[in-house]
This record gives sequence, C-alpha cells and structure tokens, in this order.
Amino acid sequence: MTVEEHPVADAAAGPYALTTGPDGALWFTLVHAGRIGRLVPGEEPTTHSLDPACGPTVITPGPDGALWFTEYKADRIGRVTTDGTVTEFDVPTPGCGPFGIVAGPDGALWFTETAAGRIGRITVDGEVTEFPLPVTGAFPSAITAGGDGGMWFTLNQGDAVGRIGTDGAITLHPLPTEAAAPVGIAAGRYGELWFTELAAGRIGRITPDGKITEFPLPDRAARPHAVTVDGRGTAWFTEWAGNRVGAITPDGTVTTYDLPTPGSEPHGIAVGPDGALWTALETGALARVAPADGPA
Repeated sequence: MTVEEHPVADAAAGPYALTTGPDGALWFTLVHAGRIGRLVPGEEPTTHSLDPACGPTVITPGPDGALWFTEYKADRIGRVTTDGTVTEFDVPTPGCGPFGIVAGPDGALWFTETAAGRIGRITVDGEVTEFPLPVTGAFPSAITAGGDGGMWFTLNQGDAVGRIGTDGAITLHPLPTEAAAPVGIAAGRYGELWFTELAAGRIGRITPDGKITEFPLPDRAARPHAVTVDGRGTAWFTEWAGNRVGAITPDGTVTTYDLPTPGSEPHGIAVGPDGALWTALETGALARVAPADGPA
C-alpha cells in the first residue's frame, strides 16, 4: 500500500467529499471555504467559488454530465459544469440541511434532508419533490442507488438503513446494534449495500431483502465515516478518528492502513480516475491510496 498526499487548499478550507467526474478529474467540496474543487492527478488544483458560508458537502456526478452537490448550511442543491458554471436550486423546506446526494435510475438526483427528516428528489432542471420519512428525528445522512432500482440511505440518529423507491415508497430496516450512528453507504458489486456505523466502530452489510450483517473493526473508536466499493467488490472506508483507511472484502475480512500525516481526519472516499482510492483530508489535501497489487 502506498499513500500520496496532494495539497488542494489550506487546512481551514476543509476538504470533505470527492468523486470522479465525467471529465476524468476528481471533484471535491471545501466545506468550510464554500468552494468546489477540481484536481487532475499530476496537475494543479482549481476551485470554483460559492457563497463562503453555504457549506458544500457531498458531490456526485449527475445524469446530465455535470457535478451536483449539497449545500448543507444554505438549504440548496448546487450544480457545476465541467467548465465551472455554477447553478443553485433552493430546497423548499427551510432549515432542512441537505447532505447526501446521488443520481438515481430515473434520471433525477436524490438527496437527504438531515434536519427535516425527508428524502428529496431534484430533476436536472431544478424541480424538487420531498418525501417525509415515517419517523422523526432520524437524521437521514448518506444515500446511494442500489442495484435493485431503489435508493438506499442511512438514518444516523434512527439506527436504521432505509430504502425509497422511485415511486416514493419507503421501507426502514432497524440495525441490530443500538447507538450505531450509521453514516456512509455504497452499493456493492453483488446486490448488497455496505454502510458505516460511526459510533459502534463497525461496517455493516445489508441485502435488498433487509438481511443485515455487522463486522466489528479492530479499533472500535475509529469512527468509520464514508464508504465506497471498488471494481473487485471490496468496500473501502475512512476511519475519521483513527487516521486510517480500511478495506473489507466480500467475505468480511477487514484490513486497515495508517495515513502518514497525524490527525488528518479522512472524510469522503472514492475510486479515482486512475483506479486508485482517493480520500479527502481535513488537513487540506486529497490522499491517493494505492493497493500494492495495483488499481482496484
């Protein structure tokens, strides 16, 4: 395993989430600086300015060739084209705190409203629909598109994983562990979904029919945060408090790797355009994590 750090901002800017764009670049959010960044591995980063206080959080490729992101503090959904043109759309519910966002199978973007307890849907022309959850105070967080055609999300304060169909039908699956505080979620290669349990120090797996398996991490205080799945079906996750990235294979084998800079607080993680894993560090860098046996 090799780790290379690529500075993209000062430490106060707060790199948070990242994704690979349709242009073969890494796109990332600077949550504290109110900017969206772009990095082609081996080149200098560029950034695009937003309202400095808007809190851009999660970013994802859209079905229209642009990048879409949540503005947690401004209650907006943003869109940036690969040439840097930014458009922003208000979410109707004030104080909703949009967080996770991902493209769905219906040609729209789906997002979570943490403070409002809703799942939102936005079309590429900015039309928003909101779906209330059947529970209150559950704090829906990350969201991903499942292989079954549904949108799957974590309930950070509800200790559950949820599914919403494109028709708006919602199903909730309570976790076996109380006070687990799930955050990240990603679709696996074999129909399953992987998620992190931040407070319980575990990685979870759920099948489309709701069967949940939990895998304890070696360090229960690691605070696993974000998760992504590589081309081999291995789920990679960040340990926010442990200063590590980890990997869990489809059979449940866990391996963790220390990051070289102490206190780097890794948050988002994604497979980069070069096949390596990339993670956003609170210290102002993106780290490239390359397995010894080559790209994922």
